[in-house]
Order: sequence, then structure tokens, then C-alpha cells
Amino acid sequence: MGGHPVNGRALPEWRQRPERGHLGLLRFMVRLSLWGGRRLSRAVLHGATLYFLLFAPRPRAASRDYLRRALGRPPTWRERYRHLLSFATTVHDRVYLLNGRVDLFDVEVQGAEALLRAMDSGGVLLMGAHLGSFEALRCVGRQRPGLQVSMLMYEDNARQMRAALAAINPEARQDVVPLGRPDSMVEAAQRLEQGHLVGMLVDRSLDADDRALHDFLGDPAAFPVAPWRVAAVLRRPVFFMAGLYLGANRYRLVFEPLADFGTVGRGAARDAAIQAARAAYVERLQAACRQAPFNWFNFFDFWQR
Repeated sequence: MGGHPVNGRALPEWRQRPERGHLGLLRFMVRLSLWGGRRLSRAVLHGATLYFLLFAPRPRAASRDYLRRALGRPPTWRERYRHLLSFATTVHDRVYLLNGRVDLFDVEVQGAEALLRAMDSGGVLLMGAHLGSFEALRCVGRQRPGLQVSMLMYEDNARQMRAALAAINPEARQDVVPLGRPDSMVEAAQRLEQGHLVGMLVDRSLDADDRALHDFLGDPAAFPVAPWRVAAVLRRPVFFMAGLYLGANRYRLVFEPLADFGTVGRGAARDAAIQAARAAYVERLQAACRQAPFNWFNFFDFWQR
């Protein structure tokens, strides 16, 4: 499908249910990880993973449904466990990435050359998803010292995240630009002018009215429209970004160009460019899910059947 608006006033399912394990696990792991190191503190992840596999029926069902789509067959129990463990690991690794310990990780980068070329003329927008680790992006600093990374988040989402980031590293709080304020776009534009990478996770929407349908892993799924309007207003190059966890201490950073709104006019031309960029994003996201299936961390009924 090319992206048809979705009507209805009901909130998306992910907003109706708090992600109970995410921030609680993060706060606990911060203390343990900084004290015991990555290898020792990782032992706790297996207990947390087993707990969610046994006692969290909705995330467990969502994981099973997603893996069936990504793998093309019913997942085994071991694969379902690995999916949840990958999520716990990326949460755990935030502690080190946000404290500058990128030396602990073996990181492969795909598409860095195109990204760095695009940054020669200013900042770049990165469109990611709840797929792998956004924080692994900090490893790009090995290729470009002094690289600044900011993240656009809606205020409701950002509030608890800011508190968790402050617990990990107080300076990380400055990396979040809350959306929904009168000066949000001004601040985002300023950071882009300063050469920042500005990221957004664009696989979830706050409003059921602000979504469009795209074929995704075998069925129509709703993706938000507003982030692409924001990208068009900011008029900067847009790249797909994923920080895929590959096991142990290995990550793969993937960057692929989606659009350059600095070269797009207004009116119908801009509308067509927005739709084309969104469709390209969904294609890249689907490919990443098939290549690294245990990195998808939307533990709810994404397809809303």
C-alpha cells in the first residue's frame, strides 16, 4: 500500500500500556553495571528475560507474532527467548554508551561514507525505529570526533526518558529535544545548522488519526505521518538509521539515504516527496527486520488486527 490515512480517535495500543520493564530495568542496571562491569552485570539479564517470557503474556504474544512474520515460520522457544534477551541487552548497553565507553563494543558501520558526505553541508535527520539501539549511534564518533547527536521526542515520551538518562549520565539530558513546544522546531533547526545528527523514532504515533497504512512484513501496518512533515519543514537530508545488535558485544550501524528535502519544492511536490520517503523508510525497516530479526522491540500488536 502507498500509505492511506487511518481514521479513528482511539489511542494506539502502545500508549494504552506502559512499558513496565523498560525504565525499571534501566535504573537497576545502571547501578549494577557501573559497579560490576558489563560481563558480570549481564548475568542478571537472563533472569529478567526469563521473567518476561513467563509472566508477561501480551509482550510474549507480540514477540511470537512478530517473529513469525520476520522469520517466515513459527519461532522456537529459544528464538523467543533470544528476542527478549536482545532487548534487555540493548537497554543494558545504554549505560556504557551514554558514558562514552564505546571501546567496549565491536561496531561495524554500513553507509558511513554517504552520511559523512551529507554532513559536510550541515546536520542530517536520522529516521530510526524501536529496532536495536539508537544509542549505538554514538560509536560513529570514531569516524568523526566531536560528533553531536540529538534526539527529537514528544514531551510525554521524553519526561521519563530524561530522568533515566540523567541517572546514567547527567549530560545526556541535553541530548533530548522535546517536541510539542512552541520552540521545538527552532531548537531542532539550530542543532541541524550546528552540524548535529538529529534522530527520531518514527515507527510509533501518538495519535491514531495521524497515521498511514503500509504493507509491512505481510500485512498492513500504521506508521506516523507527522515526522515526515517535520523533516520537510527542516529541509535537510534524511537517512534511515538502525543500530542492530548482533550478539556478544557486536553491533552493526546501518545508514541509508531516504530523501533530501532541501531540494524539494512546496505543494504537491513536497507531498509526493513525503510519501515517497515514508514508503522508502518502511522498505528499509522491513529489510532490517528480516536481516536481524531479534532487534524489533515493539512488544504490542503492531498490526492492530
